[in-house]
Amino acid sequence: MTPAARYQAAIEVLDRIRDGVPSEKALVNWARSSRFAGSKDRAAVRDHVFDVVRQWRSTAIRGGGDSGRARVLGLLRAQGAELSEVFSGQGHAPKPLTEDELASGALPDGNDALDLPDWIADRFRDSLQDQTAEVAAALQSRADVFLRVNLRKASLVEAQEKLAGEGILTEPHDLSSTALRVTEGPRKVARSEAFLTGMVELQDVASQAVVDALPLSDGMRVLDYCAGGGGKTLAMAGRVKTAQFDAHDANYQRMSDLPERANRAGVSVDRVTEIKGDYDLILCDVPCSGSGSWRRAPDGKWRFDEQDLNKILTIQSEILENCKHHVTRNGALAYATCSVLAEENSQQVARFLKNNPEWNCALSRQFLPVDGGDGFFVSVLKRV
Repeated sequence: MTPAARYQAAIEVLDRIRDGVPSEKALVNWARSSRFAGSKDRAAVRDHVFDVVRQWRSTAIRGGGDSGRARVLGLLRAQGAELSEVFSGQGHAPKPLTEDELASGALPDGNDALDLPDWIADRFRDSLQDQTAEVAAALQSRADVFLRVNLRKASLVEAQEKLAGEGILTEPHDLSSTALRVTEGPRKVARSEAFLTGMVELQDVASQAVVDALPLSDGMRVLDYCAGGGGKTLAMAGRVKTAQFDAHDANYQRMSDLPERANRAGVSVDRVTEIKGDYDLILCDVPCSGSGSWRRAPDGKWRFDEQDLNKILTIQSEILENCKHHVTRNGALAYATCSVLAEENSQQVARFLKNNPEWNCALSRQFLPVDGGDGFFVSVLKRV
C-alpha cells in the first residue's frame, strides 16, 4: 500500500467507527477483508485511525465534517501536511479535495480544542485547574512505549545493552528507576530475547512509579486485589525476594496469562478467587474512568459517560471498604487508579478517611500525562 492508500483505508475504518463500531473491531474487520495489507500497512492504518480518534472533535472541526474523510483532512491540517500528496486520487489514494472541502473547516476552540466530551470537561477543569489544557493536549498524542526492567534478571544498563543488540534503543526515565523509554524499534520488543526471557516487560512508566511508591519489603504477604493482567503484581514481585504474592480479579479470566508471565519473570504468584486471611499490603488498582490512559485507549474517552462514572465511584468505595478488613494491624492499603479526576482520586480517599477515622494517609501522589507516562493516582493508607 502507498502512504496515501493507507489514509484511504483509515477513512473507511473511521466511517465505521462514526457509525458506532468500536475502534478495535472496525480495524480487525478491515484487516480481515484486506488480505493484501502487510504488517507495516496494518500498523500505519491503525496509527492513523487512533490519531483521529484521540482528536475526534477537533479533527471534525478542522476538516469541516464528521465523516472519516473530513476527519483525516482535519488531522492532516493539524499536522501541517501537504494535502495534495494524500488527496491525489492516484491508485487507491483518496479522491482530490473539492473546492468546498478546501474552503471548509475552522480552528477548534473550547471543548472541541480540548477533545473532551462536554459532560466531563468541567470535571477536568475542576481537577486539573491550570494544567487542564496541557493534560488534554497530551491525551491527543500517541503514548510512548515503556519497558520495566526485571531487576531479578538484569540491571538497567544490562537490559539496555541486550535490547540494543536486538535493534531496540532505550533511555531511562526519571519517574521510575526500573523504567526504559523505547526510542527506536518498539515493534520489535515482543519478539526480542530480552522480553521472551523475562528481562523486560511492557509497562507504562507511571504504572511503575505507582509500584515504587508502595511500602514493600521481604517477608510480606501481599495481595493485588484488582490484578487484571497482573502487570503491577509482577512489578511488585520483582522488587523483593521472599514475599508471598496473591492476585485476585473479579473477572478471573483476565489473569489467564499471569502464570506464564510470572514464570517468564522468575517470580511466584498465586491467583485467588477470594480473600483469605490478612495481608501486610493490599493494592487496590480499582476500576476507573481510565481518563489518565485515554491516549492508549482513546475509545474510552468517547464511550465512557456520566452514568458509568457514577457506577465506578460506588464500586471504588465498596472495594476500599471490603479490603480494609483484610489488612494486618501494621499493614497498608494502597488505592490506585489510572484517572486524573479528583472524584476518583483525592475525593475518594478523603471520603474513606472521613468514614474510617482509624486510618490515615501516609502518601498520596498524582502522576499526569505531562510527566511522561499515563495519568495515575496512588494513595497509601494506614491505620492510626
